[in-house]
Amino acid sequence: MKRVCVLGNGQLGRMLRQAGEPLGIAVYPVGLDAEPEAVPFAQSVITAEIERWPETALTRELARHNAFVNRDVFPIIADRLTQKQLFDKLELATAPWQLLSSRDQWAGVFQNLGELAIVKRRTGGYDGRGQWRLRSDETAQLPDDCYGECIVEQGINFSGEVSLVGARGHDGTTVFYPLTHNLHQDGILRTSVVFPQADIEQQQQAEAMLSAIMHELNYVGVMAMECFITPAGLLINELAPRVHNSGHWTQNGASISQFELHLRAIVDLPLPQPVVNSPSVMINLIGTDLNYDWLKLPLVHLHWYGKEVREGRKVGHLNLNDCDTGRLCASLEAIVPLLPAQYASGIAWAQHKFVK
Repeated sequence: MKRVCVLGNGQLGRMLRQAGEPLGIAVYPVGLDAEPEAVPFAQSVITAEIERWPETALTRELARHNAFVNRDVFPIIADRLTQKQLFDKLELATAPWQLLSSRDQWAGVFQNLGELAIVKRRTGGYDGRGQWRLRSDETAQLPDDCYGECIVEQGINFSGEVSLVGARGHDGTTVFYPLTHNLHQDGILRTSVVFPQADIEQQQQAEAMLSAIMHELNYVGVMAMECFITPAGLLINELAPRVHNSGHWTQNGASISQFELHLRAIVDLPLPQPVVNSPSVMINLIGTDLNYDWLKLPLVHLHWYGKEVREGRKVGHLNLNDCDTGRLCASLEAIVPLLPAQYASGIAWAQHKFVK
């Protein structure tokens, strides 16, 4: 039996474990503070569900492990400075940016980047945390400890956001899912929509960009790339060197889920192109109590993470997919009253994608 240890024991590790069971792959998601002797890492392939981690007895042990796949890639992608430098090196389109080192730079920042500056912590920010949208009269809002620890980007006027989830094998083979359309609110992914056939031009551009990144890093496994849609084409926003929230629809909407695809890649099993036959919608459940009435709708697949429900916390997701878009839209309509009011706008956004 093949063994995989996942650094991190949140919902992504849990779903990797679920995906491994039918394949005969024993997956062990482990907390960062676990005792090294309690973790069967000696005979395992090591992967991670998080980009960066503190130094603990376990992480020190794993850092020396020769089967820690992508070990040297994580620090590059976890730091937005080195991530942006990678895009520039590969001449891939991204928002104009610079390192923000001191308050003295602000006049030059707005001169170079325009009237809206997006400040992002180099490490640790996610789901809208560690980010600020600032105009020239608002820079005093930025905490002092950000200088030297943040990059600043030009605020991009985009018409939509998409992500590409793909995988690369040990032999350099790459496979990709269709582009996923994403709606973020307050920096958190709320809803994703995917069609079997994405816009050909966007798909080709995205695949070329993500392929270049994965090959440059000699990356193995699933990687996600988030992009802005602009009149000039796609601009890369950021990368995730792991399975990703915007790929959760693949659990029910593709022949191979992103979790299975990641495991296949890192343990060197066959990596065929996943087949996607029908449109899919994923609804993130954020700070919302479990409601089994959702299951009255036959298209709804519930994925509950078993976490304590807290405001702003991802506690599960719903997947819906069907070849009949009318039936899919009707199910979306029927689920609105079964969810808190704040979900209605994201569901309406998804429905609108099917009537264009």
